[in-house]
Amino acid sequence: MDVRRADERYPGGDPAAGITSRHAFSFGPHYDPGNLRFGALLACNEERLAPGAGFDEHPHSHTEIVTWVVEGELTHRDSTGHETVVRAGDVQRLSSAGGVRHVERNDATVPLTFVQMWLAPLDPGGDPAYEIVRGIADSTPYAVPEAAAMLHVRRLSPGERTAVPDGAYVYAHVVRGEVTLGGERLGAGDAARITAAEGSDAVAGAQGAELLAWEMTAR
Repeated sequence: MDVRRADERYPGGDPAAGITSRHAFSFGPHYDPGNLRFGALLACNEERLAPGAGFDEHPHSHTEIVTWVVEGELTHRDSTGHETVVRAGDVQRLSSAGGVRHVERNDATVPLTFVQMWLAPLDPGGDPAYEIVRGIADSTPYAVPEAAAMLHVRRLSPGERTAVPDGAYVYAHVVRGEVTLGGERLGAGDAARITAAEGSDAVAGAQGAELLAWEMTAR
């Protein structure tokens, strides 16, 4: 298990424009050849947008983009005609496939925080696709078959224990609160990269926790 702390993330975004980003993997000008991906996961970005701030239209291709809103509302628009407001508890996926353009903005009057994760598809190309699941339940994993991956959402009460999925690669990201995993205490923004995960569990701290865990197969 390889633990990466929140303060080790690469800073990004444009604070003067109301955009603060923290990248878990090599990203943009922060090129690190030893930290390009883990399993299918290419990026796990913590994004904070001030009211009225956002990312203007920009392209993506050959990437599965999964977004989890922590607080606030994210307005999504893309070149295939989808326009959606994504709220806390929703899972949004944009399959960029052979190419798509999109806009992400905070059109609300309160700050927006979200986690965006990029995964490499098994096969590049194809047609873009979009999906949103409203209010996903803890007991319902979200499958991304294009990347041979599955997202598990865990919202834990204080002291609650949950099984971490078994898998060739498991990436566990603490959204909020605190958990103990494999003897390590992880706080908000911390992550654990587990290879050949089997029989692990996580225990929430005194304030409870929200945990995202990717279960990924070997490539």
